[in-house]
Amino acid sequence: MTGKTILAVDDEAHILHVVSLKLQNAGFTVITAKDAEEAFDAASTAQVDLVITDFQMPGMSGLDLARKLHNEPGKKSLPVMLLTAHGLALEQVELAHAGVSVCLSKPFSPRDLLARVNELIEKREASTSESIA
Repeated sequence: MTGKTILAVDDEAHILHVVSLKLQNAGFTVITAKDAEEAFDAASTAQVDLVITDFQMPGMSGLDLARKLHNEPGKKSLPVMLLTAHGLALEQVELAHAGVSVCLSKPFSPRDLLARVNELIEKREASTSESIA
């Protein structure tokens, strides 16, 4: 799968590096941001097909970012994957209301991350095709 752009957001440089490398090696274009504010600005100016964000970051959380993007015109259907610290329990209703499609616990397998990304991209393409038909 190529030609898709993913916005990866994490305040931990090594996590951002691993995510970016795995996605780039799979043919995705990756835009990175070190916090949610920078990510929101990037998502507002670039055509992004998916957002992967850490939950716990200084300032705005990943959940707040997802909520803000979900309420932005033209971004409601943008899939968001939330990365969380192992064992952090978040309410499914809250995640869905914020527009979070998938929640993945850290530490995660880069292979599993890529599989989830592909699922979300395929699901979004299918729903876009259905709405056009």
